[in-house]
Amino acid sequence: MAEFVMKDLVKKAGLAPRFQIDSAATSAEELGNPVYPPARRKLAEHGIDCAGKTARQLRSADYAKYDLLIGMDGANLRNMRRICGGDPDGKLRLLMAYTGRPGDVADPWYTRDFDATWRDVEEGCRGLLRALTGAENE
Repeated sequence: MAEFVMKDLVKKAGLAPRFQIDSAATSAEELGNPVYPPARRKLAEHGIDCAGKTARQLRSADYAKYDLLIGMDGANLRNMRRICGGDPDGKLRLLMAYTGRPGDVADPWYTRDFDATWRDVEEGCRGLLRALTGAENE
């Protein structure tokens, strides 16, 4: 969800050409699968399309390719450190660190509460965009 929320925000801010946004799994369970149907429906409720996306695995080469790698929770961050061989350049962060309530994004896999996840992801992406641009985007 975060990939598409962030893409939507930068597009609406007229900044899309300045950003390369992608998402990758830190585990293998969903590799090759499309966006999970309830997540796809939640994005669609907000006019955001995610057609064509399939899950791919994070690779160590992604560390050099991207300026930041953003995890949704502590388990993601641990897996990201393992896959990337550490974090020597301080590129690995949690999305909610860009909000007034740092911690983990609500995980809908177990709770099925995609509304809570949407709120966390949207707030985190807005905060991340503010941090990257120094501008208000709300």
